[in-house]
Amino acid sequence: MEERRISTAGAIKNGDLLTRLSMIVMGLGIAARGQLVKGLLILILEIAFIVYMAGTGIHRLAMLPSLGTVEQGEVWNEAKQVYEYTAGDNSQLILLEGVITCFVIAGIVALWVLQLRHAYRLQLKKENGEHIPTLKDDVKSLFNNNLHITLMSLPCLGILIFNIVPLVYMISMAFTTYSKEDEHLMLFDWDGLHQFSRVLSLNGNIGKQFWHVLGWTIVWAIFATFLNYILGMVLAMIINRKDTKWKGFWRFCFVLSIAVPQFVTLMIMNIMLQPSGAVNVLLTNLGLISSPLPFWTNATWAKITIIVINLWIGIPYTMLQVTGILQNIPAELYEAARMDGAGPVKIFFSITLPYMLFVTTPYLITSFVGNINNFNVIYLLSGGGPTFVGDTAGQTDLLVTWLYKLTVDQQYYNLGAVIGIMTFVILTIVTLITYRNSGSYKNEEAFM
Repeated sequence: MEERRISTAGAIKNGDLLTRLSMIVMGLGIAARGQLVKGLLILILEIAFIVYMAGTGIHRLAMLPSLGTVEQGEVWNEAKQVYEYTAGDNSQLILLEGVITCFVIAGIVALWVLQLRHAYRLQLKKENGEHIPTLKDDVKSLFNNNLHITLMSLPCLGILIFNIVPLVYMISMAFTTYSKEDEHLMLFDWDGLHQFSRVLSLNGNIGKQFWHVLGWTIVWAIFATFLNYILGMVLAMIINRKDTKWKGFWRFCFVLSIAVPQFVTLMIMNIMLQPSGAVNVLLTNLGLISSPLPFWTNATWAKITIIVINLWIGIPYTMLQVTGILQNIPAELYEAARMDGAGPVKIFFSITLPYMLFVTTPYLITSFVGNINNFNVIYLLSGGGPTFVGDTAGQTDLLVTWLYKLTVDQQYYNLGAVIGIMTFVILTIVTLITYRNSGSYKNEEAFM
């Protein structure tokens, strides 16, 4: 019999008694039809779920709507002459346990559906006189036909535990009052969309900071991405020319900057460009300036300096990326263009640039996203300064560095969660729209 898709409703409607009993005693229909070990394992998981829910799960779900109500108490101990504190509800722990419980329930529901469908599938096999796989057959299939299940199970479980569950937990914080405001660090409550309205408002303090930081983040990402891309491509073309000698040496010189850890380069640049740093001292001693240049004390200077230093860091990467692509552009295209009288500029915009954009559009998108989240360059060079837009965001802060300050330094965890969500939404929209409208996505087969 060909494997066919079995629905849960079909299993309930057409299943026999054993299959239907599997809705209550999970694994019964599987164990009764020869797959005893698999059925018992499913039953053990059901029992473990019931014990968990009866022990703590129901209580955790019941606490989730309120996130706790008992505040930490302070009682004077007359004998010891000190204040003693009584533990209250910990909203952060309640939220985490509630989220985990929701995932446990979702997992058992998924298991319930899968085991019910499998029980009905075994019922059909038995009715048609087909062979029902034994435990040995199932184990063998996990290293043969179903090898993908064996290889992907552990990574998927890791993603669920270490990525998805913490992500949902952090997203949940955006809808609470969890921050140092009004001492809501231990006991906080749900706050709906209030924090989102604060961030998106054009009049409030937080809103003004958000829109300023967002604007600079986009400007920074555009300059950092496209200047690195264009100048890296030009550098690769110059080195790749037939007339250029010692190509390997020139590539080595630029690649050498990649070998130095990025944070070391950034910290050295930060020190050298201080008012009393090497650059200002040298220029003063040479008589070229009378007072230190405000690399890190003026907002405009700081922004330009950051962009220029990022070129030094990013151009070698782009050069390596495009060198191989340039060498694979058919030489016949260039020869034909020269025969038609096209000059270097015409050849670049008609052949080189379209070819490069087609191949490297995914790289450009990832570079743009990476620059929006480029924590190291901003934090190690300017620290988000030199001056502040509001009480938390600096003139050169990106969304990611502002997010760090809001959470680690200022303990505005709910606002930090909102900024994280907004950053994710912006990056998702930009990435999807850009890629789906690019030649790499639309005309992959027709380009050549």
